[in-house]
Amino acid sequence: MSVTILAPVIGFIGLVVALFLLSGIRVLREWERMPVLRLGRYVGLKGPGIIYLIPLIDRAPLKISTRLDTIQFKTESTLTKDNVPVNVDSVLYMKPVDLEKAVLQVENYLQATQLASQTTLREVIGKVSLNELLAEREKVGARLREIIDEKTEAWGIKVTSVEVRDVIIPSNLQDAMSRQAQAERERMARVTLATAEFEASAKMIEAAKAYESSPEGLRLRWMNILYELGQQSQTNTIMLIPASMPKAGWPPIGTYGFKDLTMAQQAQAVKKRPMPKQETPSPIPSEQPSE
Repeated sequence: MSVTILAPVIGFIGLVVALFLLSGIRVLREWERMPVLRLGRYVGLKGPGIIYLIPLIDRAPLKISTRLDTIQFKTESTLTKDNVPVNVDSVLYMKPVDLEKAVLQVENYLQATQLASQTTLREVIGKVSLNELLAEREKVGARLREIIDEKTEAWGIKVTSVEVRDVIIPSNLQDAMSRQAQAERERMARVTLATAEFEASAKMIEAAKAYESSPEGLRLRWMNILYELGQQSQTNTIMLIPASMPKAGWPPIGTYGFKDLTMAQQAQAVKKRPMPKQETPSPIPSEQPSE
């Protein structure tokens, strides 16, 4: 009778003991490691795969990932070298290379790395101007990586790279920079236009001298201009070119009778030549009413 009663109790105790012993089994993935403390003393890292922790004796405070990890950090209202307040957003790529130091030398290596990155970012921003921060982000990121890596080396953390993602400046400063850029573009446009006008005027002076020495060339140029006017599309152009002058004594068109004179002398001579008198038509007699 007593054996019949004790059998279930023994079975239950055995089940509890088996579950207690099995509770020390852990399964770690390929990139995970687990530091083991036995009665408070560090005994080493275990993993990956199946590991066993002695219940009530062994303790694993955390899991450490050996993969590359990212930490985002930023600073607000940090003054640059030229006293401009900026908000800088950055990202850091790191991985633990010495797992024992990451466990024993620092309480939380992720948080410690993030805080060290923020303070370093403020220091670096204070040593560069706004133009350098905007135009040379790669150099600023390289400088950040070098300083942060020196700080985290004692914790077994390797910083592979630091990138400056965004630089936010005050809105009034953005407007001023936009106006400055617009004024610079306008200045360059005016300089380009003035240079083009200067070169064009020099070429026109050379052409005028060539036409002055060759009236036939001027006539050909005039004919070319007329041809170009006639080739314009969607325009109606009426050109009146008389074949000869109506009054006797007037020279033919193109020379005005001053073939041996320059163009300026021809123009003055034409102004001095008296215009031909036109006959005034007689008035039409008005009809008188018959009485």
